[in-house]
Amino acid sequence: MILAISGPPGSGKTTVAEAFAHAHSCELISAGAIFRKEAADRGMTLERFGAYAEAHKEVDQKLDAAVAADVERRAAKRQNVVVDGRLQPWLLARRGIPCFKVLIDAPLEVRSARVAGREGKPVSDVRQEILERERSEGTRYLKIYGIEVQDASGFDLVIDSSNQTPEAIVALIGERVASWAR
Repeated sequence: MILAISGPPGSGKTTVAEAFAHAHSCELISAGAIFRKEAADRGMTLERFGAYAEAHKEVDQKLDAAVAADVERRAAKRQNVVVDGRLQPWLLARRGIPCFKVLIDAPLEVRSARVAGREGKPVSDVRQEILERERSEGTRYLKIYGIEVQDASGFDLVIDSSNQTPEAIVALIGERVASWAR
């Protein structure tokens, strides 16, 4: 089973992906963590690295190809995998990799407050950072892959995380994945 979780910054996708992987003994692959590590390795903030990636499409292409190859390798070994990443549901589907696709979202103000609390920054600053990341990602992903990240039509499950705990979301996904896998 492959579970691909997408969502905008602060939606809870990483928290849910980690919790689901732990609860269901799945391997976790986080495209977001890989991107953050690349930014840190280059001494850049996420915003600066996102701007760099806009001008260097190979950054996203290399990362996305590596994630897909890792998923394919683990799937060939019949490992259960959770993939956390903004584009992964679309990209895995394009490669013909069957996966259950989940979009986790929440209003901008909720997401901004979550990230601000996690990073110890003012909510207004985080809100601007999120808006810039979303603009950059939207531009890059449309240009590189022709993907509109606001399009939720291809997802098996769309969840508003604003009023749900990660545990409740993990339970809901678990129920839906079990039905899908039958």
